[in-house]
Amino acid sequence: MQATNSTTRKSLVALIVNGLIMALYIALTILVAPVSSGPIQFRISESLNHLVVFNRKFIWGVLGGVVVYNLFFGFGVMDALFGGAQTLISLGLTALLYNKVKSPIVRLALNTLFFTASMAIIAYMLTMTGSEGSFWAMYSTLALSEFIIMAISAPVMYVLNEALNFKKIV
Repeated sequence: MQATNSTTRKSLVALIVNGLIMALYIALTILVAPVSSGPIQFRISESLNHLVVFNRKFIWGVLGGVVVYNLFFGFGVMDALFGGAQTLISLGLTALLYNKVKSPIVRLALNTLFFTASMAIIAYMLTMTGSEGSFWAMYSTLALSEFIIMAISAPVMYVLNEALNFKKIV
C-alpha cells in the first residue's frame, strides 16, 4: 500500500510541476508578446526547453506551454500543430540522448542545435501561410533568434540546475 501511495504522490507531483512549467512558459511568452511570434521570435520562455536536458519528465510541461500559447495567443490551430511538432521533435531528440550523452553541457549544446535547426518547421509554416519573405530569409531570422535565446539561457539553466537539481524535483 505504501508503494502505491508513493507512486501516486510522484505522479501527482510530476503533473503539478508540468502544469507550473506550462503556465510559466505561457506567462513568459506573453511578457514579450511583441516579439514572441512571427519571423523573429525572442521568446524568453524557450529557455525552459533546457529543463528536459536535466529531467525528461518536463517535456510535457514545455510542450503544453507551446501548444496552448500558439493556439490561443499565436496563429491558432496551425501554429499549435507546427509549433508543437517542432518542440516535440527537438525535445524528443534531447530526451532520447539523455542516457547516451552523460555530460549535461553537451546535452545543452545539442538541445540548442536541435531547436535552432528545427525552426525550419516554423519557417515553412509561416511561408505557407503567406508571411512575407522567402523560406530561407524566414528560416535565417527564426534560427538566429532561437539560437541566441537558447545559447544565452543554457548556462543560466545549468547554474539553476546546480542549485535546484531538476532531476530530483520529480
